[in-house]
Amino acid sequence: MKRILIPTDFSKYSEEALKIAAQIAKNHNSEIILLHMLELPHQGSDAVGGGKSIPEIMLYKDKAIENLEKLMDAEYLKGIEVSEAIEFKKVYEGIIDASIKNKVDLIIMGSHGTSGFDELLVGSNAEKVVRHSKIPVLVIKKEIENFKTENFVFASDFSKETHKPFEKVIEYVKLFNSKLFLVMISTPNSFKTTHNAEKIMRNFVEKFELKNYSSHIYNDTNIENGIINFSNSVNADIIGICTHGRTGLAHFFNGSIGEELVNHASKPVITFRI
Repeated sequence: MKRILIPTDFSKYSEEALKIAAQIAKNHNSEIILLHMLELPHQGSDAVGGGKSIPEIMLYKDKAIENLEKLMDAEYLKGIEVSEAIEFKKVYEGIIDASIKNKVDLIIMGSHGTSGFDELLVGSNAEKVVRHSKIPVLVIKKEIENFKTENFVFASDFSKETHKPFEKVIEYVKLFNSKLFLVMISTPNSFKTTHNAEKIMRNFVEKFELKNYSSHIYNDTNIENGIINFSNSVNADIIGICTHGRTGLAHFFNGSIGEELVNHASKPVITFRI
């Protein structure tokens, strides 16, 4: 892993994500790119600043640079190559563009937890990054002093369209040196017999070379609760799910389930694009 992108609004949530990024970067000799988005809405006619004067725009930028430099001086970033970037774009578009331009391997974003995504990461911005990013996105909910990845849960329906993103899942499982827990959630609305579920998972696993893993079928009232409850039962350190670029969080993660999981699960969630 060469580069990790951290969008920051200088809130405590984005700093928690930065601290996790620092731990990962130190373990894998990665570079961190700190990105701050200067979105200037609700103003009149100016094509560059949305109606704001040039001095006012520069004031915002200078303050952002000052805050970025303070972050870069943090003790937990010592020994890590860190660069900074400021973009005048809509938040989610700027994050996606920066990840492509800088050939980033992983985006790490901070979250407000059960109350939704905070400040620049609020609501649709985070959902759009998760939905449209072609690289994995790791969402952090709370401060984790010692970020561990020993137990990695991957929840899926194990359909054919998840084969390709699962190759990336395997890369991260190896990178993190994790035990992989594969789980299919069975609910009243998406019920499968144990026999059929085991057959689907067995046929899926046969296509990959997996070593340190186990397969599970978990029954619950809905998929979101099933993923959270199963993850808690195996003391998961990280939850992985697939996303779909066209229709949001896809397949059996349709509707708002994926967004609800990212918002409500207390554990870190990493998403992989189908």
